[in-house]
Amino acid sequence: MLPLQGIIVLEFCQYLSGPSASLRLADLGARVIKIERPKTGDAGRKLAIKDMWVDDNSLLFHTINRNKESFTADLKNEDDKAVLYKLIQKADVLIHNFRPDVMGKNGLDYATVQQLNPRLVYAEISGYGKKGPWKNKPGQDLLLQSMSGLAYTTGNGSNGPVPFGISITDILAGSQLVQGVLGALIRRQKTNKGALIEVSLLESILDFQFELLTTYFANDVQPKRSVVANGQPLLGAPYGIYETANGHLALAMMDIHQLADTVQCPAVKAFAKEDAFAKRDEIKQLLADHLKEKETAYWLNLLQEAGLWAMEVMNWDGLTKHDAYRVLKMEQNVSINEKQFITTRCPIRIDGELLLSAKPAPQLGEQNEVIRRELVAGS
Repeated sequence: MLPLQGIIVLEFCQYLSGPSASLRLADLGARVIKIERPKTGDAGRKLAIKDMWVDDNSLLFHTINRNKESFTADLKNEDDKAVLYKLIQKADVLIHNFRPDVMGKNGLDYATVQQLNPRLVYAEISGYGKKGPWKNKPGQDLLLQSMSGLAYTTGNGSNGPVPFGISITDILAGSQLVQGVLGALIRRQKTNKGALIEVSLLESILDFQFELLTTYFANDVQPKRSVVANGQPLLGAPYGIYETANGHLALAMMDIHQLADTVQCPAVKAFAKEDAFAKRDEIKQLLADHLKEKETAYWLNLLQEAGLWAMEVMNWDGLTKHDAYRVLKMEQNVSINEKQFITTRCPIRIDGELLLSAKPAPQLGEQNEVIRRELVAGS
């Protein structure tokens, strides 16, 4: 039995942050019902990455909305709203990621629905919180990475700001919302009271940078990226990624003298150990020039024999063919219309069991009649 079996989640969400949160709850056993606009549904249905589609919906939509149900309702229609109120009375969790005023204008704010269901866990994701001059700005991932300073942690210091290559802000906020929901459900078990859980994209991405921000608070100086092989602005040489004769090599924290001896680079040995941070760019440049002389496998053999933390930099083709990846069984098939596509599974194991589901994302309004029959009729 999955831990959230019997829990009903109503998802008023679109795109990535909210749907990623309810996806994890679904993987843990909850019944997740997407509440969508008639005719158009979640805007993410048409958000196709690299123009990849499964049916009339994008591959991305299917990836992040698998294992859910769809119920259509017009929030401005009083009859539909009456049905939603009945669903809310049966639900355990409600999640939305609209702007702060949208749910309130439609009579679905926390104060209103709490009167309908005092045990409800009401969870919301905003872009920048409910107050302040940014509250109505668009909560889009790249914009958040840019405004939060995160783009100045990636890439070399000789470059301009560099964003992450994934929607890191959306996924982090979704993950943190799940933590809040699970905590509130545990408290509800003890007190029989619901809760209001609030997460913003900005707070999530600031929390992600807690190491760097704590350092900044201590001395009012923003940590600077290495000019060469930047890996983490707070760490000294050799931390970073280096080109070799046939690829790239990642070096983590290690004693620079032991490293110099291991890779036979006397120029680095000439620096004092305590210079690893103060003179990191000089040291890294010497290493960068030296490591280009041999192939990755040659350096890895030396480094790993010495017990130093180093790994080959792989692309997905190399990674997915490696036994270390295959043994994890991270892939799962999702079936739709007699077709299948491969995606990643939930990364959590419970009692040694993988959490897998081949159930695809729902068609728009696919479960309308089932939900009306099971949860609305006779309420």
